[in-house]
Amino acid sequence: MAVEPNTWVPEGADITVPNASRVYDYALGGMHNFAVDREFWHHVQDSFPEAHLVAQANRAYLGRAVRWLVEERGVTQFLDIGSGIPTLGNVHEVAQEADPDARVVYVDIDPIAVEQSRSLLRDNPNAHAIRGDLCDPDTIVWHDQVISFLDFSRPIAVLMVAVLHFVPDEADPRSLISRIGAALMPGSFLVLSHAGPEVTEDGLRRQEIARKLYEKTPTPLVIRDREQLLGLLDESFEVLEPGVVAADQWRPDPEQAAQIPPQPTALVVVARRR
Repeated sequence: MAVEPNTWVPEGADITVPNASRVYDYALGGMHNFAVDREFWHHVQDSFPEAHLVAQANRAYLGRAVRWLVEERGVTQFLDIGSGIPTLGNVHEVAQEADPDARVVYVDIDPIAVEQSRSLLRDNPNAHAIRGDLCDPDTIVWHDQVISFLDFSRPIAVLMVAVLHFVPDEADPRSLISRIGAALMPGSFLVLSHAGPEVTEDGLRRQEIARKLYEKTPTPLVIRDREQLLGLLDESFEVLEPGVVAADQWRPDPEQAAQIPPQPTALVVVARRR
């Protein structure tokens, strides 16, 4: 198939098939995506019209969680795994608005996401981007740029927002999270969001159609319910109130709530390293 010429496509990037980072970028109104991504997202929305609201709810939750961690818990170090392509409300923007000295390392497996992040961050000495794979966590936490930039003797917030639902059960996501958690000092935090099941029979039917569309991509979608999401956390993590909830129910912002209707399929949880 013909592809679009674009000067920001790095070597090794495949723009002939939909990519989760680029699809999410388009869902959030970003510009770093291609016709194949846009076409795929339109098919998803045809079957599951709420999909764009789920993406927005996820992004709004991410911003609230980062702001709360900086302002209420004094966290100034963030490791954002599966960060995707930069769009509005990036982690470093939210964190550094609350504390200009906050440090952020973005991690993504997609070369386009990494290159775009590096371009955005070239004038920001307190934020970096690296290429890494959540399914190989040791190469993330022991990456030269990570261990030289983040201080693991102090609390770090690890963010995994809208990424774990692309990790199949056979990859053992609980073990992956445990291995990352083992590198963190007590008092660190874990911020998760995950695609959850619809709550109505019709919603489940439409969600299943959308899920099957993702089976045709390199990153099939895994739906997990609240108990399954909790099951990804081992005993070293303490789940904080309000527990596993829909994204809009986690420390809600009245202004955001007025703009984004409740999305029960966007499940989230924040946990503290014991």
